[in-house]
Amino acid sequence: MENRYFERDISWLSFNYRVLMEADDDTLPLYERINFMAIYSSNLEEFYKIRVADHRSIATGATHSDDESVQAAVDLVDSINTEVTRQLEERIRIYEQKLLPELRRNHIVFYQDLRMETLFHREFVEQFFLEEVFPFLQPVPVTRDKVRSFLRDNRLYLAVRMRPKDAPAPMEYFVMKQPYSKVPRFIELPRVKDDYYLMYIDDIIKANLSVVFPGYEIDSCYCIKISRDADILIDDAANTTEIIEMVKSKVKKRKIGVVCRFVFDRAMPSDFLDFLIDAFRIDRHELVPGDKHLNLEDLRLLPNPNPHLSPMPKPQPMKLTCLDEGQSMFNYIRQRDLLLHYPYHSFDHFIHFLYEAVHDAETREIMVTQYRVAENSAVINSLIAAAQNGKRVTVFVELKARFDEENNLATAEMMKAAGINIIYSIPKLKVHAKVALVLRRTDDRHKLRGYACISTGNFNEKTATLYADATLFTCSRLLVNDLHTLFRTLQGKQNPEFHKLLVAGFNLIPKLNALIDVEIELAKRGKKGRIILKMNALQDHAMIDRLYEASEAGVQIDLIVRGICCLVPGQSFSRNIRVTRIVDTFLEHTRIWYFGNGGRPKLFLGSPDWMRRNLYRRIEAVTPIFDPELRKELIDMLNIQLADRRKACFVDSRQQNCWKSEHPQKEEVRAQYTFYEYLKEKNETNHDQGNRIKSNAISITG
Repeated sequence: MENRYFERDISWLSFNYRVLMEADDDTLPLYERINFMAIYSSNLEEFYKIRVADHRSIATGATHSDDESVQAAVDLVDSINTEVTRQLEERIRIYEQKLLPELRRNHIVFYQDLRMETLFHREFVEQFFLEEVFPFLQPVPVTRDKVRSFLRDNRLYLAVRMRPKDAPAPMEYFVMKQPYSKVPRFIELPRVKDDYYLMYIDDIIKANLSVVFPGYEIDSCYCIKISRDADILIDDAANTTEIIEMVKSKVKKRKIGVVCRFVFDRAMPSDFLDFLIDAFRIDRHELVPGDKHLNLEDLRLLPNPNPHLSPMPKPQPMKLTCLDEGQSMFNYIRQRDLLLHYPYHSFDHFIHFLYEAVHDAETREIMVTQYRVAENSAVINSLIAAAQNGKRVTVFVELKARFDEENNLATAEMMKAAGINIIYSIPKLKVHAKVALVLRRTDDRHKLRGYACISTGNFNEKTATLYADATLFTCSRLLVNDLHTLFRTLQGKQNPEFHKLLVAGFNLIPKLNALIDVEIELAKRGKKGRIILKMNALQDHAMIDRLYEASEAGVQIDLIVRGICCLVPGQSFSRNIRVTRIVDTFLEHTRIWYFGNGGRPKLFLGSPDWMRRNLYRRIEAVTPIFDPELRKELIDMLNIQLADRRKACFVDSRQQNCWKSEHPQKEEVRAQYTFYEYLKEKNETNHDQGNRIKSNAISITG
């Protein structure tokens, strides 16, 4: 029987492996590749702390799930660890056989062991250790019968085995936490001629263990670390006040969560490992072998001492010529809809939008959702300034945004103190919609005109430089009214009715089903049915089944899914479905949906992926695109992404990332850079955006 669904977490590992493939790409600048190695490692750490921790909790009987049995959880954790171990072999190959030699070719020598090429360097390392490292080391003895050291989450420890020099005695064991807050992970050694030298702090400590343990003969030393459950489960029945208190309480306990992974240097002898397992009460299902150096997410901090190793030039955010600082964004949006693409367009335009609302005498009210709040945010500062200028400001802050709970709560309290009306998390739901609304008085003093903003990404100036997102600004009365209804719903309005805006939990799924039905009916009548869906993740089995149904009816379907994709391509029921995955300079984050509609395409833009949580347990907002010029712009974007032969892979029936072009050429389409040039040309040649350039992309009906 053909498998109808990929397992969600194994699919995610396929995505993360695609990230690792960027570190293997010889065409990228060296430090760009090193950064992808760091991203891969960071992604994996979070995956274990959240997803694997959940399965481990079920596997041990600590929690119950209606969706997963104890045995299924055990089997899945084993499958995850097997795949991660397989990927480790590739990571080691890329790191040791490609990245390190490439660093050396560029005169950056990484001492990987304790043998240093010059006496000068040995003397420097000894002196550095004595002055900068030794004072912060605190060795703790470890015995099987008594655990004297609590291993903190994601901290690196050195496990040391030794025996006294002068008397026969059994082996003794110690652990030492690396002083990460006192000393950098990477130490720059003195330069010799044209060569620069680097060394892990781990290796500097290992080279000087005799200083730490005088009178002992060091047998061996290996790096270990613990990953702990970092998920925060908030009682669904809790009210807003209880949610706040739960967040404050549970965030403090995150660092002492249940162990979900014990990572160790795979060169460690089995008897050494067995001792640590017994001493720290480690379950063998939690064992994940690693390399000599753990926490390679730290590679993002790797010094670049060679001035000739310049980073790859990246697309720089452009400001639209039609929105120069002297022009009112309100006037522009009142005349036509505006679509911004971050990070290709400058996020300053959104700040300008808020700034204008702050200082505009006609502005009466500003409403915004905040899911992940940037630190020292210009967005938040603008909202505070608006409240201080006498505007009514309402901000919905989602306190259950994972890993941002503390920052969101602190920011919310600061805004509340400034006079902003804060709406906190809704019990049983996360609010994931990214929307803003400004209400201004019109010439008719008794009426207000709304300016709506609907986005695929957070209103966050930091992520707007890293994530590829899109934001629609519109004065459409229907969308403005629907958005106003949504904000009233967040404040407790019951039984809302939405006319054009699609909102998860209300009208989103019925509308999606209706749109798919149209394409199925077209295909059954011998006409062209066409669907293109761009999103971060596709998991919901009910919606996957609808896509299978459409495929079997003859609808041609292209999925551009960056991360999790539980749909299985290449089967009899999915023969008309292709899955594309793009990983490049920016994180693909835009959600755009295209339905051919018999030659009169319908396009939608919004915040949700097709995950069960997004479709059923969150408030999400999706807008139709009414402006035909903007519809064309999004179609051109999708065309460019489907035409990518540099950074796009097909995902096959075995979840492998298969390059669309086996030997990609520089002249081939690289979607992010091609689309940037598309937008740049449009911006340079059409100051009033009245005439749109024609796309050179392939036909979307192909």
